[in-house]
Amino acid sequence: MTREARTMAGIILITVPTIQYGGYFLLTSLRDRSSHYMDNALRQNFFRAGHAHAGVFVILSLVCQVLADAATLPPSLLWLARLGVPLAAILLPMGFFLSMTSPTATEPNGFISLIYFGAAALAVSVLTLGVGLLRGPAM
Repeated sequence: MTREARTMAGIILITVPTIQYGGYFLLTSLRDRSSHYMDNALRQNFFRAGHAHAGVFVILSLVCQVLADAATLPPSLLWLARLGVPLAAILLPMGFFLSMTSPTATEPNGFISLIYFGAAALAVSVLTLGVGLLRGPAM
């Protein structure tokens, strides 16, 4: 494993407690009737989606760090591949959570755009990494 992959993996792993906190927040919101979490099905769905996306994308981020070591890409594109999935792991959940902050929201607010930016970062980075892996062995 390269120094870059180790550094990125370390940083990514340090973010895991934020995902744990999200799970704790959801659990306490479910148990506390005064949170009004259970009163808004749309908000429930957005919060669950945010938590799930964060967990899945953090795992994918770690896998991509190892795969990036085997990719044949110029350094700038290699960093794009290394950073895009962790960026998506931040932007997508933020979009899900921040776009439904009000317990009485009936539709998402403007923060929903973060979901689209995160999805774009994810697509660009995994496509770049995929192409880099198909190009052949690293030089």
